[in-house]
This record gives sequence, structure tokens and C-alpha cells, in this order.
Amino acid sequence: MRHLRFVMAVLAALALAGCAPAGGASPSPIASPMPAAGPGAMVELADSPLGQILVDGERRTLYGFVPDEESRESTCYDQCEQNWPPLLVDGELTVGEGLDRQMFSTVTRTDGSQQVRIGNYPLYYFIGDQAAEEHNGQGVNDVWYVVGADGQLIGR
Repeated sequence: MRHLRFVMAVLAALALAGCAPAGGASPSPIASPMPAAGPGAMVELADSPLGQILVDGERRTLYGFVPDEESRESTCYDQCEQNWPPLLVDGELTVGEGLDRQMFSTVTRTDGSQQVRIGNYPLYYFIGDQAAEEHNGQGVNDVWYVVGADGQLIGR
């Protein structure tokens, strides 16, 4: 029952952000600790049922947002950003074994912070992932997907 309440709360938070299927309720968003920009960031690979996916140095799953693909810039701000926090870096980005450093760059957000990008996709967390390597945001509203080592969205 607790799990069901959690899922319903996540869907409600997404509905508030305009990032979930229609019909969700609208309580206040779930608070989940997400990392702030630090002196550096780490992106590495983790095995999952979806294949190898990108995670940060604490094994939190990273996502790409379909609307960002064409511009290669972040389009997730305001309520969307509260539910899908960006992976920020303030300094050097470190990439793990099996990843091509040349595929990574940063994009400047409207507040001047630097968001990590692989290929066409700025990277985000999902507030509904409460533990390392969870991927509860996979496929949300057919626009949020985990990202593979090749910089492509998995399952799109």
C-alpha cells in the first residue's frame, strides 16, 4: 500500500509539471534530495534491466528529455525542473570506463549554471527515483528516457 501511495504521489507531482499523462491529482511535489553543482561531476555506466545506462557517481539514474533533442539545449524549467533536476557541473566532468569523453559537453542554463550533456541530450535526474539505480522515470509521458553509453535514449 505504501508503494502505491508513493507511485500516486509521483504521478501527481508529474502532472503538476505537465510531464505526466493526463488525469493525475495535484498534491505538492515530492521532496527528494538531489545533488547541487559541485566542484566536479561523475558520469558512469551501470547495468540495468534496460541495458547499460548512464548514472552519476552515486549511481543515480540519468535521463534525457525528447523535447531537448533538436535544440540540444535544456527546455525543462520551473515546475518541470523541480521534478526533473538537471545534472549540473561546476568544474571538471569525469566519465567512467566504457564512455567516450568526447561525447560529453555542457549547456548553459538560463540561470548560468552548466548542465552536463551527452550527444543531443542534457542530462536530468528524476525526483521519483528514491534509491541508486532506480529508473522510475523511464518512459514517463513518452518523453523521458534513460540514456545509454552511446548518448541515445533507451526504449524510445
